Amino acid sequence: MTTYAILTEDLRKTFGGTVAVDGVDLAVPAGTVYGVLGPNGAGKTTTMRMLATLVRPTSGRARVFGHDVAAEADAVRARISLTGQYASVDGELTGAQNLTLMGRLLGHRHRAAVRRARELLTVFGLEEAADRQVKRYSGGMRRRLDIAAGIVVTPALVFLDEPTTGLDPRSRGQVWDAVRALTDGGTTVLLTTQYLEEADRLADRLAVIDRGRVIATGTPAELKQSVGAGALRVRVQDADRRDEAERILADVLAQPVHHDDDPAALSARLVDPDRAGAALRAFTHAGIEVSALSVGQPSLDEVFLALTGHHARPDTAEEPLS
Repeated sequence: MTTYAILTEDLRKTFGGTVAVDGVDLAVPAGTVYGVLGPNGAGKTTTMRMLATLVRPTSGRARVFGHDVAAEADAVRARISLTGQYASVDGELTGAQNLTLMGRLLGHRHRAAVRRARELLTVFGLEEAADRQVKRYSGGMRRRLDIAAGIVVTPALVFLDEPTTGLDPRSRGQVWDAVRALTDGGTTVLLTTQYLEEADRLADRLAVIDRGRVIATGTPAELKQSVGAGALRVRVQDADRRDEAERILADVLAQPVHHDDDPAALSARLVDPDRAGAALRAFTHAGIEVSALSVGQPSLDEVFLALTGHHARPDTAEEPLS
């Protein structure tokens, strides 16, 4: 029998006349990373705030390890840790001092707090920076320390609200390693993110939220398969001609075209594999040189586009967890 860390039923939250969360159902198995994917304003942070007992649901039910988040808030708080989008550690203290202080505040004796601090610094790859002031840490180091501070007393469930917002790719990878270290120890992680790669790399299962509603759930592979089509990825030789290539690709495939992070790259849903050849012929006719063309499984970004009609990009800002 599956043990669930989180179960919600028709969870709703309104602020005045604004509906932030509109009937969310979640079932998060214990010991997994569960990703809640969507742009800012989709309702994912508000959902997390309700689950973490920071705001009361307007209606519906939510349980964390069997405890109702409204009626048994203290019991829920005893099982969870919360890390928001912004580091909560003290920049004037060293990494070791921050974690030792947190241990003391949570009831450890001094020696035990020091021992736990050193243990966490090692687990999160920060032992060499243990005695350096946190204000001298990189962004990725600060985020790893912030996560470590949240598990000085090992929680059953950790909420991570967009933990890599604003980080460079290298720092983001370091935080991903820290998240994996959590689940290796048996902790459940509920992760909100608008980074498609992050969801793909970390999450065992995903809920895609758009405009306050869950529009799809499943493993990353299941969601990709649900689109029922492949993806065509093209890289043009001359990045200055990408916009022209986009118009050609959209015309040939009759599908929206996505600009990848690479300034010369494009991708689009491919319903008919024969259209890949037609696209290549159209590029040749237009004199656009193609350095790479491939057909493969759609990315999560392409899945999100197929499900919602728009990309997972920020729009209306939600109040972050901090």
